[in-house]
Amino acid sequence: MKSDGSWSPSDVDLAWIDSLGRPPHPALAALERAAEPGSVPILDRDSGRVLSALVSDRRAIVEVGTAIGYSTLWMALGQPADGIIVTIDPDAARTAVARDHWRHAGIGDTRIRVVNEPALDAFRRAHPDLAGPLDLAFIDALKDEYPAYLEAILPRLLPGALVVADNVLWGGRTSGARPARPGDGTDALRAFCASVLGDSRFAG
Repeated sequence: MKSDGSWSPSDVDLAWIDSLGRPPHPALAALERAAEPGSVPILDRDSGRVLSALVSDRRAIVEVGTAIGYSTLWMALGQPADGIIVTIDPDAARTAVARDHWRHAGIGDTRIRVVNEPALDAFRRAHPDLAGPLDLAFIDALKDEYPAYLEAILPRLLPGALVVADNVLWGGRTSGARPARPGDGTDALRAFCASVLGDSRFAG
């Protein structure tokens, strides 16, 4: 317990919880290893498990920010077998790595469709795979663009859809618990959080 009376789980707590769950698919473990050499930013495993649970009844998903496809695979393994994920990332080299690992997990291009463009460009030109309607959006890309992603996604959402975003606390910078640096995306993330939590269309 901290001096202010608050408490947060330790690495030991999180490891214990992880030990109780099913082992991750070998393709997920392989992606974790693949991310290490180049320090590719991916979700932690705990967040992956949560994301997989959130998509269990979601059949039409858009993901903004693929990287090497770690979060994409968590979602694909968690969603119904007839579900589709459209994932957007301009880095074709990284998404090629992702595709190899998805195929290793038995998931092909009919389940996961890749759009190799900057996300806002793809939304603006109304890429056919992004027409919707969507029942979940996962945002994990350029922090400065989070508010614009939200505006592009909103008209494509079904009633009852979920919007999930990574990094919104930004290591304590959005709340002010840690100092922000000019241009580090903090202001955009604050605007994103305020927009979502202040919008009557969302329950948050």
